[in-house]
Amino acid sequence: MTAAPPPVEIAKRLAAFAAVDRHIGLEHKLIGIGSGSTVPYVVDRIVQQGPKANAGRLFFPTGFQSKELILRAGLALGDVDMFTRLDVCIDGADEVDADLNAIKGGGACQLREKVLADMADTWVMVADYRKNSTVLGTNWKQGVPIEVVPFAYVQVLAALQKMGGTPILRMGKAKAGPVVSDNGMFIIDCVFPEPQMKQPAALLRDIKLLTGVVEVGLFCGMAKAAYFGNDDGSVTVRATGGVTEQIASVPDVPPTSA
Repeated sequence: MTAAPPPVEIAKRLAAFAAVDRHIGLEHKLIGIGSGSTVPYVVDRIVQQGPKANAGRLFFPTGFQSKELILRAGLALGDVDMFTRLDVCIDGADEVDADLNAIKGGGACQLREKVLADMADTWVMVADYRKNSTVLGTNWKQGVPIEVVPFAYVQVLAALQKMGGTPILRMGKAKAGPVVSDNGMFIIDCVFPEPQMKQPAALLRDIKLLTGVVEVGLFCGMAKAAYFGNDDGSVTVRATGGVTEQIASVPDVPPTSA
């Protein structure tokens, strides 16, 4: 007998299914697939739409994980070198604040995630209830992920300390040495005091100006909506303009299945 998935996995699936149902229609042909533990459910829901819906679509990954998901699902892989825009991109998040600003990069994909987010006409995030916050840094305690050129990481660490942060070089869990991103860069995780986290756009600008920084895991003013699966089976949707909606339940079969 197969054991029921943990409640948090059910919450992730609910958020992903709801976002796909609302934002990926038959007219959407260029689709970005983000990174994180909720994203496999995004791909599952897209596959459920059926072969007719997915015929002629191209899917663009933000990293190795999402590329593997696309290929294993039998979906067509797109090349960002050939396009300058996407119809929609659905991505995960480490934490989202009340204004739809987000911390991303726990999986070290923030540069490619931000490229696709910037390309997309519509960029939405999916996560479970633990990622739903008011101020960034409240639930995500690991700090802001910052991708840096290896040659400059010592200088960037020092500069972040001068800014009031507490930075550490992210080290591998199954390897000796630092984590290396898909772009061959190092990752610094930097915890900042709450006053700075309350102004993420300003913090993003200041970090991005540091020599040696490639990209910052602060996504500000980019999302159209965020979907949070809850442990009671509902989904909380927060959209631009401060709009909040509660979806009582998500159907097992997508409305666009074919």
